[in-house]
Amino acid sequence: MLTLALRKNRARVRHWVWLAASCKFLVPVSLLIALGSQVEWRKAPVVVPTKVSVVMDVVSGPFAGAAFAETLPAARNPLPGVLGSVWACGFMAISLAWWVRWRRIRAAVRGGLAVELGIPIPAVCSPTFFEPGVFGVFRPVLLFPDGIFDRLTPGQLDAVVEHELCHVRHRDNLAAAIHMFVETVFWFYPLVWWIGKKMVEERERGCDEEVVSRGGEARVYAEAILNVCKLYVESPLACVAGVTGWDLKKRIEGIMARRVAARLSFGKKVVLAGVGTVLLVVPVVVGVMHGQSATPSSLKFEVASVRPTGEDAAGSATKMPRGGGRDGGGARLEEAHRRINLENINLFGLIVQAYGIRGCRPRGEGACPLLAGGPDWMRKDGYTIVAKIPEDAPDQTLTQLYNGHAPEVQLMLQALLAERFALKVHRITKELPVYALTVGKKGPKLKTSDGSKTSDGKPRPPMFRASVGPDGVTMIKLVVENGSMQDVVDLYAKFLDRPGVDRTGLKDRYEFTMDYEANSDAPGPFTELVGPSLFKAFEEQLGLKWVATKGPVEILVIDHAERPTEN
Repeated sequence: MLTLALRKNRARVRHWVWLAASCKFLVPVSLLIALGSQVEWRKAPVVVPTKVSVVMDVVSGPFAGAAFAETLPAARNPLPGVLGSVWACGFMAISLAWWVRWRRIRAAVRGGLAVELGIPIPAVCSPTFFEPGVFGVFRPVLLFPDGIFDRLTPGQLDAVVEHELCHVRHRDNLAAAIHMFVETVFWFYPLVWWIGKKMVEERERGCDEEVVSRGGEARVYAEAILNVCKLYVESPLACVAGVTGWDLKKRIEGIMARRVAARLSFGKKVVLAGVGTVLLVVPVVVGVMHGQSATPSSLKFEVASVRPTGEDAAGSATKMPRGGGRDGGGARLEEAHRRINLENINLFGLIVQAYGIRGCRPRGEGACPLLAGGPDWMRKDGYTIVAKIPEDAPDQTLTQLYNGHAPEVQLMLQALLAERFALKVHRITKELPVYALTVGKKGPKLKTSDGSKTSDGKPRPPMFRASVGPDGVTMIKLVVENGSMQDVVDLYAKFLDRPGVDRTGLKDRYEFTMDYEANSDAPGPFTELVGPSLFKAFEEQLGLKWVATKGPVEILVIDHAERPTEN
């Protein structure tokens, strides 16, 4: 559209517009948006919390290892590798073709005899069938085919030389080399090759306009072009600017018509500058606004106090008591009206709660592959945090926060971490060992829920219930009422030694119970929740199977964190 609006102006203007369009491929919009998103209008990136449905009173102690699941090779998608190989083959093929043609012309230039023409650049005459052309980007040489001085009249030769000097003055070889690189990288995109043809068209038309405007006789110039076309072969490289490029008939008609192209008016200069600015600035602004929209500036606690306890928070239990109280540990989550109290909680636990990271223990014991980086003290230093939730925020409890159903409170915690702990994070995806919940060979043994077992018909997170069997053996009962398979996976994610993923493909909600023997042989608190009997019970009672495999896992990476200052 822009080149159509400039069709009555000089061809050189349109040539630069097409060159700008070509260069735009080297600076994709996504990169400009990404640059804009890095503008520090926010304290830390906010990620919509993952829903983790776990209902229990105590969470502590890592599970040492679960080598009870069947190993399944990780499923890999071959498409990216195939597409990458196809692109690499195209890139190498086009690069090789350019290189072979360039060597041919370079050999012709090196084997030529110097010719003195009194022009600003060296000229050589070589026994080649190529048309006259300028070879080289930064040190151009004018290459003539052998015998051309005898086949063109002096006037025609002067017109050809003037045409080639025009290419030199406007650095057309450099522009063509840039676009050749774009064509090599984006060889699969037809638009790139079409832009290349338009660049050659406007380049040659621009030189024609300049030769005629400098006083060249139109008829002599046109005859020179026709004679060169009859006697010699067009240059094999766009970056060796010759005489015979583009549509010969249209060029001759334009030369003979001696059309006078209008100079660029001030208004059109402003429009061009505006369009260029918009193309560069708008993606950056989008990135900035995206970063700003991710800022939890409107979701902050009214008042928040952060005080170090001076205790080691890694060794204490984490509890959500129903009516307050303490559980012999030191880390306490206490509910009050629109206020939360977190006693002796470490930075690790705060991050796990704020970003809804399933598969990580809130107090940081054991390995947690889903959270990477961070200082050593974030698992040790304890803090007491008291925060007031704004009156206009939805009513949410700490139980909802722990289960991942309090997104507003989680965003407020993220804002608190960014402000008081100078926390900066980003997310990556990495291939890791996982436990995948899959459907067994005989299919699932599950009952679809109609929501009647819950008072409000809403999803209810699954829960554990402990009991004693007839032989005095401790039993674990898994109770699921109107729950999903993802809820079940999330429930066990914190107790397995690797992340859990749902690969059952079951999208309904279900109600069922499952009984299995507690793993009393494993040391550590709550390691009885998982063990050999768990995997066996899933397969026999539910028709589901835990499989040890690999898969893509999202990881939260801590870039920076500081100890908070005193209030």
